[in-house]
Amino acid sequence: MSEVSEERRLFREAADLAIRLQNDSGNPVSIEVVRAWISRSPEHELAWAKVSAIHGMTGKILTDRQRAAQTTSLGLTRRNFAIGGAIGLGAAATGSWIIPKVLLEARADHMTSTAELKRIPLPDGSMATLGPNSALGIGFTDDRRSIDLLLGMAYFEVAEDPARPFVVRSDGLSATALGTAFDVSNDAGVVSVSVDHGLVEAQASGLSSNGVERLGAGEWLAFDLSSHSLNRGSRETFQIAAWRTGMIVAEKESVSALVAKISRWQPGSVVIADPYLGSRVVSGVFDLSDPLRAIDAVVRPFGAKVRKIAPFMTVISPV
Repeated sequence: MSEVSEERRLFREAADLAIRLQNDSGNPVSIEVVRAWISRSPEHELAWAKVSAIHGMTGKILTDRQRAAQTTSLGLTRRNFAIGGAIGLGAAATGSWIIPKVLLEARADHMTSTAELKRIPLPDGSMATLGPNSALGIGFTDDRRSIDLLLGMAYFEVAEDPARPFVVRSDGLSATALGTAFDVSNDAGVVSVSVDHGLVEAQASGLSSNGVERLGAGEWLAFDLSSHSLNRGSRETFQIAAWRTGMIVAEKESVSALVAKISRWQPGSVVIADPYLGSRVVSGVFDLSDPLRAIDAVVRPFGAKVRKIAPFMTVISPV
């Protein structure tokens, strides 16, 4: 097994354990299982440190036996695994900006359905992986390579062609790359760009004095289309577009954007009844094999509950 694949495997195992602990946070058996896993090797300890950092944990709560014995008094709850805060008014409904289906079908060259991933060879030899409930349009000419991400998320592996820049546009943001692999998503009015390798220039009005932000390997940017606010950060490159392998890795994402992203794996509509909840900020690793459980893991730290009120309608509201 290669070093990269081993690192990925351990990260995923650590993420699974963190999710288990989130859902059974007061159980000392769950804590002992995690502690035993961490102690197996320095590599296991490093993987747990990376996951716990994403979840906003100190990392000590599972390695200090005395503290583990005091979990009741310390209040070890799901709040230890999320970072809460307000970043302005949030959207009440999840998903990207609403586009009438007939218009979307007219503009899109490729579309996907719920929980569907689609690998798309592009005319220049590049490759796009389109996420669920997503749509893109292709506009290649002799002197330019243009992609419109109309809805959802996509990961691009770009064939090098210095004479023709590769540009992905989504609402108010464009990302330009040469010989690069990167991820673009548009969820609940937030467009994000994450770079696997190479360089990407993101451009939109309000980004900076010259309107351009340069991103290197492991760096990400999230742009709020309504407020023109910007967040930047970095993560391990193997975490970029982790949705392709069944995980969402979130860092300082709004609840509305993160729920919208996860909801692409959940049939029907998911609605956040409280706009303030949608504006809260959360970090964590979420398992897409059970989307409703993942959504619950996002919102429960803020006192909200996920209710499926009809076969194709799920509502998130205060308890």
